[in-house]
Amino acid sequence: MLPMVEEKLTGVIGQVKGLVLADSARADVDRIKSFYSAARANGRKLGINLKQAYLLRELCRDPHLSVPALDDEGMLIFKRSKKTYYRWEREILDSHDNVVDSEEIGNLQGEVVLACSLYNMEEMVRIKPSGESCYILSGSEPFNEEMEIDFEKLLNWLRHYGLPQYHIHVSGHIMPLELRDVIQKINPNKVFPIHTEDPGLFAKFCRTIGSEFVIPEIGHRNKL
Repeated sequence: MLPMVEEKLTGVIGQVKGLVLADSARADVDRIKSFYSAARANGRKLGINLKQAYLLRELCRDPHLSVPALDDEGMLIFKRSKKTYYRWEREILDSHDNVVDSEEIGNLQGEVVLACSLYNMEEMVRIKPSGESCYILSGSEPFNEEMEIDFEKLLNWLRHYGLPQYHIHVSGHIMPLELRDVIQKINPNKVFPIHTEDPGLFAKFCRTIGSEFVIPEIGHRNKL
């Protein structure tokens, strides 16, 4: 049985005749693997950027990890148009034969899932995505002002090329009731709520658990 995200990705990609643009957190290796599996299930290749290629190259050195190799027949390394490349970028470009540029992606639209973010959108001018293409966001929606501005820029690009957007994601954030249940089972002496917008509210929500909730304060050292 396929994981939920991979199953949804496979289903959406299977309905698209043109180019599939897929976006996620740059270092989310699990999602890269999901993109790869969904692409292969639909007879496509996965195109990744140079940073993702570098990450996979390093991770492949660990025999305990199962990640796609850069030379895999289902992989392509996407080269953005730049005047100069960093040394590590040049090493990857010079050591692999499956490097493609925007024009080549444009000629392979129905055969590729391209890992693409806002920073690659300028390449769409050269790729010229067909009318049967789409964009898949497989990551968290914007949660601060800077991200919202970037997201609006991305939406403008998608509107310009007429690309529908799919959001296929599983949040890594636990729900309050579930987190409360976990804390109750662990039964710690003290709890320091940090990754939350309102630690005081969460402390009140969990007040019947029995643990002491300590609200962190900037410049104040709390004792364990």
